[in-house]
Amino acid sequence: MGNIKYDKEKFAELIIYVAERCESHRLFGATKMNKILFFSDFIAFRELGAPITGAQYQALERGPAPVKLLPVRKVLEKQGQIAIQRIGGQERIVPLRDPDLSGFSASEISIVESVIDELRTLSADEVSDLSHEFLGWEAAIAEGPKTPIPYETAFVSNPEIDAFDSSIVREKAREHGYV
Repeated sequence: MGNIKYDKEKFAELIIYVAERCESHRLFGATKMNKILFFSDFIAFRELGAPITGAQYQALERGPAPVKLLPVRKVLEKQGQIAIQRIGGQERIVPLRDPDLSGFSASEISIVESVIDELRTLSADEVSDLSHEFLGWEAAIAEGPKTPIPYETAFVSNPEIDAFDSSIVREKAREHGYV
């Protein structure tokens, strides 16, 4: 990941912050936590030039997930900073203290808030499906589960077909008898 630095403390605080902000969300669980962290870091990389936590993300079947989430979660739970609640087959992190946001910029928190707001009403399946549209995940999962997703893929997009491209596609489809 080049010169991107992983900040373990910031990652832990972001987990606690997201859990606190989503505590009242009926659809919040482990899957949504993974995707909020992922989208927040990758959007920050694209918009601010650096991710919020620098965590490494891997491609799993249900979408991107931070490699260090489970180890950090276990430490936070052992230290009594969070609890794990199981509801309807989903695990949810419950914060047992307020997050320390002193290491975050206003822009970083704004990005996290935007991601939380965008994903608020989506189910775990819907959030997973949305993350599958990210081309960085698609490329990584094609290599196999647990393949790292480079931050640089935040700049890769799937451009819309414009009118010119669309007419070429229709012409080729007619030539080959598809239309």
